Amino acid sequence: MLSPFLFPLHILLLLIFSTNQQSLAADNTTPSISMSRHELETLYKIMESLSADQDWRVAYPNPCQPGSGWQGIECKHSTPDNLFHVTRLDLGTFPNPSCKASATFPPEIFHLPNLDAIFIFQCFTNAPTRITIPPNKLLPASPLQQLSLRSNSALIGTIPPQISTLKSLQILTLSQNRLMGPIPTEIFTSSALVHLDLSYNALTGAIPLELGNLGNLVGLDLSYNKLTGPIPSAIGELRILQKLDLSSNLLTGTIPDTINHLQSLVFLALSNNRLHGAFPKGLINLHSLQYFLMDSNPMSVSLPEELGQLKKLQELRLSNSGYSGTIPSSYSQLLNLSSLSLQNNKLSGKIPDAFTNLSHIYHLNLSRNFLEGVVPFNSTFLKRLGRNLDLSGNLGLCLSPSAAYDGVGVGVGVCGDNNRISSKPVKTSEAALLHCSNLLFAFFTILSFHHTNYYF
Repeated sequence: MLSPFLFPLHILLLLIFSTNQQSLAADNTTPSISMSRHELETLYKIMESLSADQDWRVAYPNPCQPGSGWQGIECKHSTPDNLFHVTRLDLGTFPNPSCKASATFPPEIFHLPNLDAIFIFQCFTNAPTRITIPPNKLLPASPLQQLSLRSNSALIGTIPPQISTLKSLQILTLSQNRLMGPIPTEIFTSSALVHLDLSYNALTGAIPLELGNLGNLVGLDLSYNKLTGPIPSAIGELRILQKLDLSSNLLTGTIPDTINHLQSLVFLALSNNRLHGAFPKGLINLHSLQYFLMDSNPMSVSLPEELGQLKKLQELRLSNSGYSGTIPSSYSQLLNLSSLSLQNNKLSGKIPDAFTNLSHIYHLNLSRNFLEGVVPFNSTFLKRLGRNLDLSGNLGLCLSPSAAYDGVGVGVGVCGDNNRISSKPVKTSEAALLHCSNLLFAFFTILSFHHTNYYF
């Protein structure tokens, strides 16, 4: 056998080079792009219960692989186990996977160990299905922060109280489904909640008193349900709340005095309920309020002067609510106001002269009241509003000849004209205005919270 010292030098160098290359290759290996077998199988079960777009097992044997092309899925690499994990799923609308006609709710989503957000939109539309959450003893600690199930006409049944076991949940959106029954009080033990949207369902019963436990809540939307009883005074405990929408329910009683604690409130909607009586004096403390929508309630009181102190108001809707007396002159101080709806009440007296100073107003409806006298608006004001001004149904109102012009009618005639005929303006529907208000608020809310990736 040759002595090592007699081994050809060029062969030794070749062996050393080869060994070094293998060592470098070992040092520069990229992280594994695989998933655990259990998580991969769970993901496939979820997809097979929801979508028939393709054979997911065949098309995506390694779905977290960079550039795999699977829309609607996000993954992150975990250093401790050197594996990829699913962190987000989006289903129901293009370009994300669509849902099959027989799609049913997959409880397996709560078994994905790193899933922090799931969005299912217009998915359950044929086969009736229910939200199913595994028993607590079978459910691992879930990191889920956002659960959004929207516009699913076949999602029925009650809201499972087991949602409260999702301790990391910050955003819960169950809007535009067919959920029924009472709101489970257990939801209000989820202290991490920042946004709760249960709107457009068929929920019944009272708003739970435990509502006040959600001290971190920024947005609350329970609109378009069948909720009854009063607005609980515990609402005042939600000190950082910015959006409160309880409209289109069957709520009774008065607005609770504790609402004056909601000094961060920007959007307040209580329309289409059975609320009545005087406004709380503390309403003037809502200095951040920009949208106050409270039409179609049997209030039957005078309009509150205090609203004129809410200088940030952009939209004020108090129509169809039996208000009597005069329009407070303090409302002319709302210089940011863009929309004012006071129609179909019992208001009398004159339109405040200073209303002509509302330079941002683009929609003004004072129709179907008992207002009288000369309309204080000049021709410039009338032209600027055009069809968005409605004064019709006030038999005592008339336009001065100098303000009248050949254009869109505002619903009243010219003073001294025996005929007093003017074409009735085309009115913007109240439903459309509410929709626009919600869209505007949602847009600004998303801008405010974009750094947290919350979707309102």
